[in-house]
Amino acid sequence: MPKTKTSKNSDAASALEDGFAPRARAARPSASPTMVKQAYDHLLTALMTLQIAPGDRIAIDQVARRLDISQTPVREALSQLEAKKLVVKTPNVGYRASPQMTREEVRDLYALRQLIEPYTAARAAAAMSPRSIATLKSIDRAMSSIVDGDPDAFSNFAAADDQLHQLIAALSGNRLVADMLEGLHAHMHIFRALYRTNAPSEAAAEHRVVIDALVAGDPDGAENAMRIHLERSLQRMDEALAGEEAPTT
Repeated sequence: MPKTKTSKNSDAASALEDGFAPRARAARPSASPTMVKQAYDHLLTALMTLQIAPGDRIAIDQVARRLDISQTPVREALSQLEAKKLVVKTPNVGYRASPQMTREEVRDLYALRQLIEPYTAARAAAAMSPRSIATLKSIDRAMSSIVDGDPDAFSNFAAADDQLHQLIAALSGNRLVADMLEGLHAHMHIFRALYRTNAPSEAAAEHRVVIDALVAGDPDGAENAMRIHLERSLQRMDEALAGEEAPTT
């Protein structure tokens, strides 16, 4: 029913506004939802920070021991990550982190983001509240305080970037889109961690234009600013991959 859907979307946005909320929004399984979420968050963080690198085997028993839980919630968490194509399962072998994305896959992923995220930005701009505005301004301050070249710049910016895009997706009111974008952004952060493509100053300036349009309640401005940000982000990705593929002399 519409009432229930609105309530769920509102809950998702509210959760993200409270301290920027955790990245993961695990589906609630019938058994041990808290433990499944704990395993999901742990594995997602490990994948995004390259503690588990692309192609690495994931030992379920080791994860379970580290978290002091049974293997069942770990398996359920891995099943959720498999649905987002962040891990792959081989019969009679087990799970591995998904392989590193190719240049073509990165471009395809950005093509999908270009179709979806300008739309979510426009929808979010039409759904601003004082609480949302305060959260957006906090994210902007966090991004602006990050200095290029700082040893922690990559991880700090990645966290703020993730918070911003998740909040925009949640405020769009479309839960299916928000869930899809969570997986896409996880793939992006893994790629960025591998190639160090973040340019905090540039990206922070681009995000500020998006945030300003959102705060102003300007759907057209937010849509256009998001589109420009994604175009420039893809350009940075392309340049990073071109550098990797350039022949050595």
